[in-house]
Amino acid sequence: MRMETITKLCCPFDRSDVTLRIITKDEQDNILEGVLSCAGCNRVYPIVSGIPIMSPDEYRDFKLERPMLEKLEKFLNGEQGKELKISGGKIKAIE
Repeated sequence: MRMETITKLCCPFDRSDVTLRIITKDEQDNILEGVLSCAGCNRVYPIVSGIPIMSPDEYRDFKLERPMLEKLEKFLNGEQGKELKISGGKIKAIE
């Protein structure tokens, strides 16, 4: 995913801006792994192999997203005191 693309994205649920946390990039500065988070609804959208997973909750397979979220938690290592939690079929950033 290119950085120019990030500026065009918003949360598909409440249309708020999303915050990007980069985990890995390639040589051309394309984002390979990371997470987009929405401060408005506390939803978290992982970026896997350069593709943001921003599907509606009912179409997401949280079992497939769990390894990426665990990697993200290790990367953040409590940086902002937030944890990621799957609750009620939604992935949320909790404080």
